[in-house]
Amino acid sequence: MFKQFKELLNTAKHTPKLGGLEIFKYIGPGLLVTVGFIDPGNWASNLAAGAEFGYSLLWMVTLSTIMLIVLQHNVAHLGIASGLCLSEAASEYLKPWYAKGILYSAMLASISTSLAEILGGAIALQMLFNIPIRAGSILVLIFVVIMLFTNTYRVIEKWIIAFVSIIGLSFIYELSLVEIDWNTALPAWVTPAFPEGSMVVIMSVLGAVVMPHNLFLHSEVIQSRQWNIQDDKIIKKQLRYEYADTILSMVIGWAINSAMILLAAAAFFGTGTPVTELEQANSLLAPLLGNNASVIFAVALLFAGISSTITSGMAAGSIFAGIYKEPYDIKDSHSRIGVLTSLIIAFALIMVVSNPFQGLIYSQMALSVQLPITIFTQVYLTSSSKVMGKYKNSTYTKWLLYVIGGIVTLLNVMLLISFL
Repeated sequence: MFKQFKELLNTAKHTPKLGGLEIFKYIGPGLLVTVGFIDPGNWASNLAAGAEFGYSLLWMVTLSTIMLIVLQHNVAHLGIASGLCLSEAASEYLKPWYAKGILYSAMLASISTSLAEILGGAIALQMLFNIPIRAGSILVLIFVVIMLFTNTYRVIEKWIIAFVSIIGLSFIYELSLVEIDWNTALPAWVTPAFPEGSMVVIMSVLGAVVMPHNLFLHSEVIQSRQWNIQDDKIIKKQLRYEYADTILSMVIGWAINSAMILLAAAAFFGTGTPVTELEQANSLLAPLLGNNASVIFAVALLFAGISSTITSGMAAGSIFAGIYKEPYDIKDSHSRIGVLTSLIIAFALIMVVSNPFQGLIYSQMALSVQLPITIFTQVYLTSSSKVMGKYKNSTYTKWLLYVIGGIVTLLNVMLLISFL
């Protein structure tokens, strides 16, 4: 036995591997989704939440992120186990008229998302270079279309990771300049509160974090690694690493969204300064925190706008291609039509928006209204043995997802009541 052990130690075929680094092969799809909920719509919603209501709406970021982790992991589970994205699975397993109704409503949600993303990037260009909103929107649109039509998914993924890093570092710097009331902020992360007149902002925060297009996107991009889905060992490994990727990415998103509210609460709510537009927030930061803070704010917003416009375009392409039971492929006409439909209609709407900041707020609120449709569709598909085989939802997971869908629906009802 000692001789065999010695031979094993001396074998020429031994190749050392850093097995702990294997997870990095799986990191990426979750960060692509993270960009979607640190987009300019989130900036508007979070700045409004912090400036108007202080730290009291931090709980909504926590609740939304917890729901998001469950939903995104579940929809990634669908992509891994079935080899289909959410849009393809809906077209394949639902009645045609029902599937098309769901997917066309998802396309409308994608257009609403793209509106916020392009508009945010244009606002950032106005802050930095005094470029008019409409001209800035054209520049953002052109850059994003070039990126989507000329780069592979893996190249775009690396760009997105870089953008998220810049955004995160920007907010760390911003927070270092303000004094946070942690005694008030810490309980607010876990204590629900509904200040008077806050329902529109609460729903915009929800719609800005748990976004319908991201559910479609995650189920598509999780397949980018192209593992052998016929091999149970590979499926189980991918599910395990995907969960780690999702948790890591969503926690990063939670931290950045929280930082936005903390910054707005400390800089604006404490001084009684209302914020009604992103440009105003930028100009107010300069005297309060210094010129560097306002420039970094605008740069981070520009990166958020560009990167999230890229992902919203990809999501639209995935949704539209799925209507024809096809995967997302930017070289395919259906994917291209989906991308261009979302971006161009969003751009056209920006041309007639009179109040960009309110446009951002209400675009995010519109996403929360469509969200229950996507959630209940997802739960039905991932709970079906016909779709998922032995990887279908457990009874516990199914009902947890139904509870999340119920909470989102209840909040929508409360929003409707607030308008009556």
